[in-house]
Amino acid sequence: MTRPVSPRHHDIADDLRQQITTGRMKPGERLPSEADLADRYKVSTVTLRSALAVLQGEGLVEKIHGKGNFVRRPPRKIVYVGGWGTLDPWTAAEAALRVTVRTTMVPADSHLTTLLKVPTGSPLAEFFCVSHEEESPRALARIYIPRDLVPAGVLDDEPSWQETALRLAILGSPLATVRETVCARPPTPDEASALRTSSSMAVLAITRVATDTTGRVIEAALLTFPGDRVDAVFTTHVTDERQTQG
Repeated sequence: MTRPVSPRHHDIADDLRQQITTGRMKPGERLPSEADLADRYKVSTVTLRSALAVLQGEGLVEKIHGKGNFVRRPPRKIVYVGGWGTLDPWTAAEAALRVTVRTTMVPADSHLTTLLKVPTGSPLAEFFCVSHEEESPRALARIYIPRDLVPAGVLDDEPSWQETALRLAILGSPLATVRETVCARPPTPDEASALRTSSSMAVLAITRVATDTTGRVIEAALLTFPGDRVDAVFTTHVTDERQTQG
């Protein structure tokens, strides 16, 4: 008697994908447990997890720690507006974002020393911000400011600056220039975990350095966005030199 051949992980992924794309499984719906799915498809949990990993990489399924696997809702994008360091939820289908912020003092390491042009070990205020729409992370930011430039009350977690942190705006002194370096790259393990994205899904990484009118660097921000959940908008003002001469 011939034993039935167990479906391989891509066959399972195909079946679940069809259920999701045809609407049999709705956005936000929790999938059966991995043990139940493995039993349904007559495979090991290792094979089943490989199938789920395929769907997670495609953005169809997301795994929420301690809760299970869910059909992912279609991503609704936010907009990052360059130049002023603004995360603008109002231009992104009016997405209602909430932010969690952790504030601490850290010494400047070699990378931050280069960005902020301060001696190694200089005290910096670090603002670690994660913005969410419902349960879905939208952005990750690490903002660094020299200790002597931190506005009063910020380190005391006063609520008055929460909207500023939400919009990832400049927290320091009046600025003269903002330099932003943008690249697409794979997420680090910590970023993939915090943003609940696949390690195969590219992130948009922006390094923003703000300088005041004296030339002092007043803020450095390391911003990370899931590549499928953000649009970045940069506006360049061009002056015709022929009109300024004479």
